[in-house]
Amino acid sequence: MIKNYHHIIWDWNGTLLNDVSICSEIINCILTKRNLKPISMTDYKNIFTFPVKEYYEKAGLDFSAYSFEELGLEWITKYESLKFETKLFPDAEVVLNYIRDMGISQSILSAYSHHTLLEIVKHFGVEKYFLYLFGLDNIYAASKIDLGKKLMEKLQVDFKNILLIGDTIHDFDVAKEIGADCILISNGHQSKDRLLTCNVPVLDSLKDLVKKWD
Repeated sequence: MIKNYHHIIWDWNGTLLNDVSICSEIINCILTKRNLKPISMTDYKNIFTFPVKEYYEKAGLDFSAYSFEELGLEWITKYESLKFETKLFPDAEVVLNYIRDMGISQSILSAYSHHTLLEIVKHFGVEKYFLYLFGLDNIYAASKIDLGKKLMEKLQVDFKNILLIGDTIHDFDVAKEIGADCILISNGHQSKDRLLTCNVPVLDSLKDLVKKWD
């Protein structure tokens, strides 16, 4: 039950922010630019992973022909041009407000670069819900584990019973590493079948978080 937790750690992209379509669109732009076959949304959710370098390889990109750094910069440049076309998932702010009203503090732990995370959270007007915003110091989205440990150092004096909510297997891996419980939401960047392999609660939407875990 949500009310049993003292702090909620949220993933951002694919959990609170619905950017799945533009991420799929961007990888297909990168593929077609190199005369490679685009992938379907189903394929995208079946191959997306962290570190994203592995996902690029699964999409068909050959790092002997172009560097990961080149592709990563191309990807994030395109993402930055489209990011304000995204929206929060339905019920995102309702859920954030619901949790705040129970007196539970919240933070974001994201593979997004820190300064752009601050910008987009402010753009959507939801910064008021969060105690901490933690993003990476680079654009290459390798792992959030070390960042998660830094966040826990901030929280450990005052908090226990922490829940991490995300949309990928990597979020589950981070939760294990930092000693948090985990709930996964299946309308983000990875398919429900993949998330179910983690053996933690997998919900279809943020709305179900309130319905099932009140």
